[in-house]
Amino acid sequence: MSDKFFFKGRRTPKPAYGESGYNTKRTTKPGTELSPLLLSVQTDERKAEVAALVAEHKLFAHITVDADKAENIIELTGLLNKPKSVSFEAKPNRNDACTCGSGKKYKKCCGA
Repeated sequence: MSDKFFFKGRRTPKPAYGESGYNTKRTTKPGTELSPLLLSVQTDERKAEVAALVAEHKLFAHITVDADKAENIIELTGLLNKPKSVSFEAKPNRNDACTCGSGKKYKKCCGA
């Protein structure tokens, strides 16, 4: 490693491993083989429904059936209902053809 201050005899310290941009404290993504979802349902029929939903979205989950506890599939619904980013269509330029199909320029038709 070349030193910036070689004339004073100093050595440039190597950056720490975490400072180089590699995230060493990353948690595993829920729903994977390493971190399966922990779900509980009350009936075997509901377990089959939830298992089909998990398989459809290619996730991994441990589903337990317990009639005494309330159903808990919050982790699954949280993964499936992530908010989507909103994108808007770009406004046409003044001299482009109008989007309504009239054949006129945008500035003379809908942009007026």
